[in-house]
Amino acid sequence: MAEQMDLPRTTEADDRPVLLVSTQGGHLAQLLALRDWWSSRRHVWVCPETPDVVDRLSGERVIRSYSPTTRNVPNLLRNVGLAVEVLRRERPAMVVSAGAGVAVPFFVVAWMLRIPTVFIEVYDRVDTPTLTGRLCGPFTTRRIVQWRSQLEFYPDAHLVGPLL
Repeated sequence: MAEQMDLPRTTEADDRPVLLVSTQGGHLAQLLALRDWWSSRRHVWVCPETPDVVDRLSGERVIRSYSPTTRNVPNLLRNVGLAVEVLRRERPAMVVSAGAGVAVPFFVVAWMLRIPTVFIEVYDRVDTPTLTGRLCGPFTTRRIVQWRSQLEFYPDAHLVGPLL
């Protein structure tokens, strides 16, 4: 599936990690569906410390993000600071996210540092774009959609079909 998505390439010589940025629930499930792609690469997660994240990412390297992100300016600012710190320290080969709000500061900072970004529009938004998808848009290197109808509002996206 990931090869079909035409993700930006990393090479074996490039030991920089892939940074997987997510919130809990369905957004995390979208990225977990790509396990065959990311598990063979060095990778780091940025996620909130919620019960499902702790359970589903047991054994993974996880950097805790600030949550909630919806309409929470203090956590937005904390996540901007976290993005600057993490992206400078890790220097990832790329940042991949299916949302939600925590993706925005990471995409903006990655864009400023010229780090490629991949945004995956979620499975359940077939007739309108997500707010995170719209906000990340100007800072997205590659956009992935799962439904043909999503191409109407993201005509530059790569259609891959359902991940879940």
